[in-house]
Amino acid sequence: MNIELIQSKKLDLIQWLSTLEDSIIIEKIIDLRKNENKDWWNTISEIEKQSIEQGLQDANSGKLNPHLNARKLYEKWL
Repeated sequence: MNIELIQSKKLDLIQWLSTLEDSIIIEKIIDLRKNENKDWWNTISEIEKQSIEQGLQDANSGKLNPHLNARKLYEKWL
């Protein structure tokens, strides 16, 4: 994204935010700002971390199925 477009979007957001009355959205924006520098890894559960680690181990050991095979297997639900 070029710098002019980014600046334009920021100004649009500032204008929108200055007229915003929805406290829930304002709180979500504040939370987003607080969490902008946090590593998502530290925000997920141990079960999620274990699942990701298992997936990486499977990928590294070649235990993968091509996307085409997965689509065939689950096509009635897609």
